[in-house]
Amino acid sequence: MDRRERLQDSTESNRMAQDGRQAEMWTALPGIIQSYDPKAITVTVQPSLKGILTDERGKATEVTLPLLVDVPVCFPCGGGFSLTFPIKPGDEAMVVFSSRCIDSWWQSGGIQGQAERRMHDLSDGMAIVGLRSQPRVLNPVADPENVQLRSDDGEQHIT
Repeated sequence: MDRRERLQDSTESNRMAQDGRQAEMWTALPGIIQSYDPKAITVTVQPSLKGILTDERGKATEVTLPLLVDVPVCFPCGGGFSLTFPIKPGDEAMVVFSSRCIDSWWQSGGIQGQAERRMHDLSDGMAIVGLRSQPRVLNPVADPENVQLRSDDGEQHIT
């Protein structure tokens, strides 16, 4: 049992309720690409951070979050042009979770109603590929003076 439950303090009770609800909201998580479907432009992503489950006694346990499947990929694009690149298993990404269900929009585009009333759900992620943890930094480092399109090893580049 959380010791705050014994305080009989309405302010603390409200804070605990808000903390509990906030813990159910997903905003963004780093993840590791497991697979890429170039036709659908989606990835399967393993979240890189563990979730925490708390049992009825208050004991917290870290758990691996489930795979996020059919996550749309965000390639930079606009004005009829797109910058695309290969996506491989092991690449890192930031998965951003929509505040509302994206199913209808994803299927039909345009302005759509919400297929479900879920909010900040793991089902509504979009992958921004290219995030890098420290063990995966570019070597050689990114050119600080010029724009480049390059391979990770720097052997191939357009500056």
